Amino acid sequence: MSSIPKLGLGTWQNTESDECAKSVQTALEIGYKHIDTAQVYENEEHVGKGIKEADIDRDDFFLASKVWIDQLSEENVVPSMEESLEKLGVDKVDLMYIHWPSGDYQPEETLEAMQELVEKGMAKNIGVSNFTPEQVDEAMGIAGEDIIANQVEMHPLLQQEELLEKCREHDITLVAYSPLARGKVFDIPELNEIADKHGVSEAQVSLAWLMQKDGVVAIPKASSEEHIRDNHEAQDLELDEEDVEKIESIDREEREVDPGFAPW
Repeated sequence: MSSIPKLGLGTWQNTESDECAKSVQTALEIGYKHIDTAQVYENEEHVGKGIKEADIDRDDFFLASKVWIDQLSEENVVPSMEESLEKLGVDKVDLMYIHWPSGDYQPEETLEAMQELVEKGMAKNIGVSNFTPEQVDEAMGIAGEDIIANQVEMHPLLQQEELLEKCREHDITLVAYSPLARGKVFDIPELNEIADKHGVSEAQVSLAWLMQKDGVVAIPKASSEEHIRDNHEAQDLELDEEDVEKIESIDREEREVDPGFAPW
């Protein structure tokens, strides 16, 4: 399994320049080792500003971005990546994802173009995002060990057991986005009980549950220092077997991100 830091800062919908830059700077200075962005978030430049202002050695944190669906043709992947690097103000990223298997995505052509990013030294690794188990199999058959992660929605209301097993089978990391179910974790009775028991927030419970799983990384989005710190403290929470069983017995399945072009 890859060495992607277990907790990252998600930046989706964090598009206001100063706020986004400040959240990235704050996270890095607090001790986050993983920052996640994407071309379509329209904030790579702001993320780059936050990285610069944090003055943290580039080798001390993991940086990931994603190629949007209209840039996935063989001829567009590399030029779009060059633009991303310029906006981020870095020479390379640690991980570049295919954001969705949609739009201009053609498995062989797109994945070979993504592998070119590694060959050119623009990305250390490549990943996929929002891929189904079948699509993970297909991608691994083409690009193999260059793929280190599949980033998908995962939280107590969408537990992704089948997909996690598929990722483990291929020795790739499942990176969980929307790990707080867009705030719904605060209204789940089981999480309320566990949070009260440990004297922590429901957000920390959800994040701890994810991070205790083998092969799972969580990237909660946060912009305020309070939430950035609260999420960071989830790394200190150890859930016991009873807590885990209570979460995994939740009999609800609610997907928060479900665009019309999704593969499921």
